[in-house]
Amino acid sequence: MSFRSRLHSKTLDAHAQHLAIKKILSAALEAANPERAVNRVLNRSEGTLQINGYFYQLEHISNIYIIAVGKAAPAMASAARTILKDSLSGGVVVSKYPTEHELGKLCLYTAGHPLPDERSLVAGERILEFLSQTTEDDLVIFLISGGGSALITDPVEGVSLSDLKTLTSMLLGSGARIDEINIFRRALDRVKGGGLANAAYPAQIASLILSDVVDSPLEAIASGPTVPNPTTQADALSVLEKYNLIEQAPANIVAALQKKQGSEIKTKISVKNAFVIGSNRISAEAAKEKAMLEGFQTHVLTSSLQGEASQKGRELAALFRSVRQRPLCVIIGGETTVSLGDSSGYGGRNQEVALAAVETLGGLEDIMLITLATDGDDGPTDAAGAVVTGETLERANVLGLELSAHLLEHNAYPFFEALGDLLKPGPTGTNVNDLVFLFAF
Repeated sequence: MSFRSRLHSKTLDAHAQHLAIKKILSAALEAANPERAVNRVLNRSEGTLQINGYFYQLEHISNIYIIAVGKAAPAMASAARTILKDSLSGGVVVSKYPTEHELGKLCLYTAGHPLPDERSLVAGERILEFLSQTTEDDLVIFLISGGGSALITDPVEGVSLSDLKTLTSMLLGSGARIDEINIFRRALDRVKGGGLANAAYPAQIASLILSDVVDSPLEAIASGPTVPNPTTQADALSVLEKYNLIEQAPANIVAALQKKQGSEIKTKISVKNAFVIGSNRISAEAAKEKAMLEGFQTHVLTSSLQGEASQKGRELAALFRSVRQRPLCVIIGGETTVSLGDSSGYGGRNQEVALAAVETLGGLEDIMLITLATDGDDGPTDAAGAVVTGETLERANVLGLELSAHLLEHNAYPFFEALGDLLKPGPTGTNVNDLVFLFAF
């Protein structure tokens, strides 16, 4: 079943342009489909393997291995296996769940997510053991997607998984940013921050990466297992000092960071062999291309939207009130946040962006705002987003839905459920953050 056939809401289905709109949304999701993303950049012809424009002569390669890690790992690995056929010698796949994808010679491990567990340790160790057999005549194709940080781990000597969990809780409780926490993940784990690439040396490597991080910094996607680490142990110690955690942090971690000072691994890799094959920007551009074919003047405003969901929803709606062009499609990508506080409401960041736009868009004619989580899961709900038009506010009032109360309680799901305007495409098998579509007809 195509994505287009899975995109429904009461308002969307009733709109005269519903087929065009669904084609545009579907194009964004299809661009991030793991199998299609791999198929776009990996090709084998007689005697030659092409990886994103780089050519490898198969007669000069003894073995081709696949190491796939992340929530999209089975799909990516299955696609690569189909292309490589008998050129594939083996490999390891690590995912959150068992899979129905055909993996053949590839060994599948399931592990913990969103928190690493003992299975994550086993998976990390197995990959390192597997890579230790590679030679300079081999090629290792890494397939990396979101979730990899938790799915594989192998803490440095003297540090336990429990130590890492304790430190992460301390950092979160102190208000540390995610990029600061990632410094520790790379510094204290043998498989992160270029660790897998180091383990594969002296084999040739290529990394195909499906990004779930805004702006796609390579070192942040799954903690950058195959790219150089831009930060150091000294940076990690500086973060501990910044939040006054030197004394409270597990002693094993502080000792490990101090011990490695001045003797850090020199990564035998560069980013030239790492390719982002799916991202928010790529999906936004695919949607733009389809929208233009459907006759819309189309703009990708940004793929870096961040901040509080309710605030961004109001800002986007205010921007839309000044739009005069017709027909128009504006695409915005990124990932917002929702600060729940004491609220017990039910919803997600995409639904909240839509909810916050309702009042400002009220009364406008021939407009539509659609929010979409590309993985199909917005927060803890079964919805991916919601649909808003200039009539949404009036329809809500007729049903007795109090907009301000739903916003205050972060209770977007019941609001849009009552209107029949939740989008529920189900799991998409990918994740490249979120998209907002603004249509003027």
